[in-house]
Amino acid sequence: MRAAMDKIRMTTPLVEMDGDEMTRVLWQWIKEELLTPFIDLKTEYYDLGLVNRDACLDRVTVEAANAVKRLGVGVKCATITPNAQRVTEYGLKEMYKSPNGTIRAILDGTVFRTPIIVRGITPTVRTWTQPISIARHAYGDIYKASELYVDGPARAELVVTYPDGRKESKEIFSFRAPGVLMGMHNTDASIASFAHACFNYALDTKRDLWFSAKDTISKIYDHRFKDIFAEIFETEYRERFAAAGIEYFYTLIDDAVARVIRSPGGMIWACKNYDGDVMSDMVATAFGSLAMMTSVLVSPDGKYEYEAAHGTVTRHYYKYKEGQTTSTNSVATIYAWSGALRKRAQMDGLTELERFADKLEKAVIDTIESGVMTKDLAAISTLDNIRTVDSLTFIRAIRHTLEENL
Repeated sequence: MRAAMDKIRMTTPLVEMDGDEMTRVLWQWIKEELLTPFIDLKTEYYDLGLVNRDACLDRVTVEAANAVKRLGVGVKCATITPNAQRVTEYGLKEMYKSPNGTIRAILDGTVFRTPIIVRGITPTVRTWTQPISIARHAYGDIYKASELYVDGPARAELVVTYPDGRKESKEIFSFRAPGVLMGMHNTDASIASFAHACFNYALDTKRDLWFSAKDTISKIYDHRFKDIFAEIFETEYRERFAAAGIEYFYTLIDDAVARVIRSPGGMIWACKNYDGDVMSDMVATAFGSLAMMTSVLVSPDGKYEYEAAHGTVTRHYYKYKEGQTTSTNSVATIYAWSGALRKRAQMDGLTELERFADKLEKAVIDTIESGVMTKDLAAISTLDNIRTVDSLTFIRAIRHTLEENL
C-alpha cells in the first residue's frame, strides 16, 4: 500500500452521491479497499439514501444534481425509488419520485450504457460478438408523469392553456367506472439535446446509430422525436457520418428489437427514456449480468454523472442485515467510480489519476478472468477453476490484483 504522502492527488472534488441497501454497503467497502488507500480522495458528499431524502423532503437530490452542474463530475450509488410497499416499510412522508429521474431532468442529459466484456462469459445471444451501447434519453416521459386515480364515472381531458388564455383540449377517455390516468410530456429542446448527444457519441466511437420509437401508434409524441432527429441529422451530421463511414437510421422499436437480436452487436441503440431503461437491462443480462454494465449521464454542456445501471440489490441486503454472507457483484459500482475518476483526471490534467482509473478497471477484469468471481458470474462463466467468493472477498481480491498492477 502507498504511504499517505504517496497517495495520488486530486485537485477538484467529485460529487459523491451515496445510496441505499446492499449497494450502500458495497459503496463503503469499495472506498475503504480500492480508493482511499491509493488516492487522496476528494468528494463533495450527498446522502441520497431514502431515510435522508425523506428527512429533507428530497431536497438533497436537487442539491446533488446542481453540484454536478457546478463541479462537472459526479458518481452515484444505486437508490430506491419508493412504491407503496416502501412507503410503509420506511414510514415515508410521501412517495418520492426516482432520484435518477430528478437528476437527469436537471442535467438534461443522455445516459449511455455499455456492457463490460470479460473472457469466459459468452453472451446469451450467440450472434453478439461486440458490445451494444444503449443511449437512453434522460428527461421526461413516465419519469416526470402526472397521475390520477379516477374514482368513478368521469370525462378525462387533456387541456393546454397558453399565456394569452387560449386553450386546446382533447378528450382522453370517458370513464364509466374507476380507473387510472397518466399525463406525460417532453420538450423540443431536450429531444434536440438527446439527438446531438447521440450523433456526437456515434462519431466519437465510430459506430452506427439506431434510433427507435413507436410513431405509428404515437403519431404526435413519438413522431416528434423522429422528426427532430431527422432534421438535426440532415442539417448537421449526414456528411460527417458519411465521412466517418457510419450510418444513422430510424426504425420502429419492435423492428429494432428483432434486428438487434439477429445482429453481431457493435451499434449504439438510442431509445426514449423508459424504453432505454428496459432495453439496457435486457442487453446487460444477455451479455452476462446487470452488474456488468457501465452507465454515464452526459449533459449537453459536458457534465458527467457515473452510476451503476442496476438497483440496490434488496434481496441481498435483507440477508446482510440478518448476518448472512452475500455474493453481490460490485463491478458496475466500481466502474462508476473509475469512470468518474478518469473524467475528473481528464478535466484537471491529472495523468496519474487517469492511469489509476485504467489500472483499477484492469484489476477487476484480471481478477474475474483469473477465476475469482461472485456467484452471478460463476453461474454463467465457462472458465476452468472458478472460485466463487462473497462480496467483500471479491473486492479484496481486486485490491490484491490492483496492488500488483501498481
